[in-house]
Amino acid sequence: MLHLVGLHSAVALNPLSSTSLLASLGALGVFLALFAETGLLIGFFLPGDSLLFTAGLLCAGSSTGRIQLSLPLVLLAAAGGALLGAQTGFVIGRKGGKPWLNRTENRFLLRGAERSQHLLSRYGYGKAIVLARFVPVVRTVLNPMVGALDVPARTFTIWQVVGGLLWSVGVTMIGFGLGSTISSVDKYLLPIIALIIVISLLPLVIEFYRSRKAPRHGPGHPGQPNPPLPTEVPPTRTGSRAQG
Repeated sequence: MLHLVGLHSAVALNPLSSTSLLASLGALGVFLALFAETGLLIGFFLPGDSLLFTAGLLCAGSSTGRIQLSLPLVLLAAAGGALLGAQTGFVIGRKGGKPWLNRTENRFLLRGAERSQHLLSRYGYGKAIVLARFVPVVRTVLNPMVGALDVPARTFTIWQVVGGLLWSVGVTMIGFGLGSTISSVDKYLLPIIALIIVISLLPLVIEFYRSRKAPRHGPGHPGQPNPPLPTEVPPTRTGSRAQG
């Protein structure tokens, strides 16, 4: 069985590859990747969805390869990385993340900030924090953004735990269920991972397409200043703010 430290030191670590992270670091790789992706603004490029799904597949015992992971250990690492990471991102935002987000020129973070603002404006704090878990880049940006908005820590913690467990445990168990159903599932691992990546990126692609069709004289277009982070979340469609 693959231990926390990975198979052996000869395995080259590629942080952009789910299989490389799992082969080199095992469950520890799951924890570190999810912590960085959800807690540190520099971790937006990490493969959270595909990593969780692949880890679940490799826990099923139907793989013919050398990588075999323990499901309880992976679930613990996934939940721990997702929850501790989000809380860290919130603290970063509370301590001074707002100026950094407003000054950044990274187009991926800017797109994530715009999408985060949309979620907050449409759904309020609770639903936005939960939904953001399932959208790449947004789950990196929204946590410090919410911290910068002075959202009560108790409100954020409750909703990020709900969303974090749904995402980390849910995606892992979907992979585990598929791996338990299909024998020698690792033969189909690459196309499955590619499909997961495409599905996870769909919200960003749709948002990009909508922005291309929108008038080009508004904020966020070339030659215009970056849109500032909101100072408060507008009411939801029902006219009431989501409560913690």
